[in-house]
This record gives sequence, C-alpha cells and structure tokens, in this order.
Amino acid sequence: MHLVLFFIFGGLCVVGALNLLLQSHPINSALSLIVVMSSLAVLYLLLGAEFLAAAQVIVYSGAIMVLFTFVIMLLNAGREERTHGSRMAYIAGFPGAAVLLGLLSYIFLSNRGHLGNARLGSYLVTTGDLSRVLFRDLLLPFEVTSVLILIAILGAVALARKEH
Repeated sequence: MHLVLFFIFGGLCVVGALNLLLQSHPINSALSLIVVMSSLAVLYLLLGAEFLAAAQVIVYSGAIMVLFTFVIMLLNAGREERTHGSRMAYIAGFPGAAVLLGLLSYIFLSNRGHLGNARLGSYLVTTGDLSRVLFRDLLLPFEVTSVLILIAILGAVALARKEH
C-alpha cells in the first residue's frame, strides 16, 4: 500500500511541478505549487517523518503559499509574456539534462542490490529536541529570517506600486 501511495503522490508532485512551469497565469502557478508542497508532505509522511510532514503543510503549503498568493493578488499581476527561451539554455540545458539522466540511470542500474540498505542511527532526534534547538538556541536567526522576509515583501510592494 505504501508503494502505491508513493507512486500516486510522487506522480501528483511531478504533474503539479510541470503544471507550475507551463501555466501562464501567476495565480494558477501558485496553486500548482501548493499541490506540489502538499504532495511532498504526504511523501514525508510515508517515509515516517511525521513532524516534517506537518511542518511542510503548516509552513509551506499554508503560510508561505498564502503569502505568495496574497502578494501576487496585491500586485495585480496579469498574464505573463511568453518568450522562446535563451539560446544558452538550448545549447547547455538539453545536453546537461541528458548527461544527468544518463549518470543517474547508470548509478541506479549498477547498484541495484545496494540501494535499500539504509539503517537508523542509535540516537533519534525527537520533536522536543528539535524544538528546543530551534526556539532556544537558534531563536535570533529564526526571528531575523522572518523579519527579512517581511521587509522583502514590503520592498516588492513598494517597487510595484503604481504612481499617480
């Protein structure tokens, strides 16, 4: 059952990412990104990382994507212009992708019997340990990051605002 769910949500993640790239309207792209983030949360849940799955849903699918959607709607972004892409992307991108696909295929096919031997360590990090480090030891960087994101959004709104 886990394997079936993995393939379903992995495929949904890939389809959402392709839809994200192919959409011409920014709101539809943001909604496709929400689908990708939610699918990733289910994949994390299938891997046994419940805290990471919950954080993925709360932080990325919830807060960040609502923020992106709010900024896109506030800026009143219309349809994007289609370009034909850069010449350098065609020259280096397609051969680079082919080489990467060949390299990954070689690695997976040559190590067929050795890929499933992952083991847990002797010490498991609990949610309490993680929250203690995040909200006690790393509280200042955590808060500074949130203030920097807020400043970046305010700067984007100020730059995109129409002058009367």
